[in-house]
Amino acid sequence: MQLGLLDLPWWGTLLVTLGLTHVTIAAVTIFLHRHQAHHALALHPVVSHLFRFWLWLTTGMVTREWVAIHRKHHAACERADDPHSPQVYGLRTVLLQGAELYRRAATDPAMLEKYGHHTPDDWIERHLYARYSALGVSLMLVIDLLLFGPLGLSVWAVQMLWIPLFAAGVINGVGHYWGYRNFAPDDCSRNVVPWGILIGGEELHNNHHAYAASARLSSRRWEFDIGWLYIRLLAALRLATVHKLAPPLRYNRAKTACDADTLQAVIVHRHHVLARFARLLHPVAVAELGSRAALPPPLPHAAVRQWLQRGSRALPLPQRTALEQALRHNRKLNTIELMRQDLTALWRRSGTSKEQLLAQLEDWCRRAEGSGIDALREFSRTLQSYDLSLGETK
Repeated sequence: MQLGLLDLPWWGTLLVTLGLTHVTIAAVTIFLHRHQAHHALALHPVVSHLFRFWLWLTTGMVTREWVAIHRKHHAACERADDPHSPQVYGLRTVLLQGAELYRRAATDPAMLEKYGHHTPDDWIERHLYARYSALGVSLMLVIDLLLFGPLGLSVWAVQMLWIPLFAAGVINGVGHYWGYRNFAPDDCSRNVVPWGILIGGEELHNNHHAYAASARLSSRRWEFDIGWLYIRLLAALRLATVHKLAPPLRYNRAKTACDADTLQAVIVHRHHVLARFARLLHPVAVAELGSRAALPPPLPHAAVRQWLQRGSRALPLPQRTALEQALRHNRKLNTIELMRQDLTALWRRSGTSKEQLLAQLEDWCRRAEGSGIDALREFSRTLQSYDLSLGETK
């Protein structure tokens, strides 16, 4: 017996439900995240408002609140005032109570004022979407019941749970806890899987933290960002304009010395540089740590990688103490640590002139060449070939 306007088999209802949730995910990643929070692209006003209307129906989220919370997450990533860090609240809390963390953060007027700028502030936003955010999801319930009959309640429940579970839970939780890293930003961000489909490309979370302003979240040739596919389709229809993309890192194999382009490439691609440094030096560090029988037990490989990417302060106290003891007793390990510190200092010295930074980069490469560590010499030669203007893209 047909109880709703749509007479579908169970699998048809399931497909429609998944399709509706996917539209919501697309609205979150394209409109809220890439367009509003990071201004990586511009959307045609009609498309922008359709996304806003759909999110009002299916999530009740207020654009200004979502944007402010996300921007604060980047500004205070994994520190005490990060609104939803698993390193602060624990993975279980972020996974299961991500929506509650969102609602709690949204009550902070100072945060909204500081981070919620340049978001919609028109009549319909002030008088409907922001003022009556619960009305939209109630209207969605009525629509689902009309379309599917009593089964519409289950359809609506899935819609209401989808964003809190996958966006607030999986991305904010698992995306800072488990997965692989292409880059080494100073946080625990991970790419959950290389195929960003279920959550609109947001699965590529480490890529996003490395190049937060990029409209494309995929980085490697074998990674897929379905949100970027949708953006390309909108751009082809002249409904979107891409403003920002991560610049390609190029290699000029003919270069044998650092120049201004090398310096600029190192700074722009600093998270890639540090990830490559950690990858090349990791086997050396593991071997040296394992060769000192008189020292504490060797650090786990993951802890060594974390040290090389983020420094010893990222380690738990027992591991940090063991590492510091090893650094005092092992010349190679101490050299690696000093070179890591000096490398990261290149992009942290904001008041230093380009000429001084270039001289420091040249000195760093000379010291790497003379370090007696083959991996450092290899890394230095690769670093000198970095370019932004020509050469082979990688």
